[in-house]
Amino acid sequence: MYFSHDVRCMAPKFGLLSLVLFLGACQLTTDQDPTAGLEYRAERYSQYEKKYAFEKCKDEAHERDEMARRKAGSGAYLTSARVAEKCVGELGNGSDVVSKDEQMRLNALVVINYFKGGDVEQARRNFETFKNRYPEHDLYFADGSSFVASAEALLGRTDQWTFGEFSTLNVSAELKREIRRMHHWKNR
Repeated sequence: MYFSHDVRCMAPKFGLLSLVLFLGACQLTTDQDPTAGLEYRAERYSQYEKKYAFEKCKDEAHERDEMARRKAGSGAYLTSARVAEKCVGELGNGSDVVSKDEQMRLNALVVINYFKGGDVEQARRNFETFKNRYPEHDLYFADGSSFVASAEALLGRTDQWTFGEFSTLNVSAELKREIRRMHHWKNR
């Protein structure tokens, strides 16, 4: 009976000990800031709003670009460029809410449409902004020609080329023909 008595006496001690350990593991107080989750959610919501506004603005810029292509009027191109420029400006520098590629494409559209609209100086300023914002990056047109090389050729940002050097530029054949035609008549 001695053995069973020890077991009976220890049973309540083990029960009480396990209850204390269990409740000790379930500590009700925390050391974390209770507002940390709210700040994170507010930041995420702000990023969502910024992305949504950019997407909506970008869609409007592309619609204006389509209208400009149909009308082929300089005013329509300038309007499209201004809308696209506003989208990029509201997004801000260094934003990671929208992918860099998407930002680059919209910036390129700004440059191209200012040029098509006849505001060459504004196209140059925006092109310089593009190059500063995205150094050593480029976009390529459907024919494989380079946006940066084409813009430099169109905006007069490169030196005069000899015939051989000009032929190695990664610009479309149509652009090469047009620049050669302009140089021919300019030098007459």
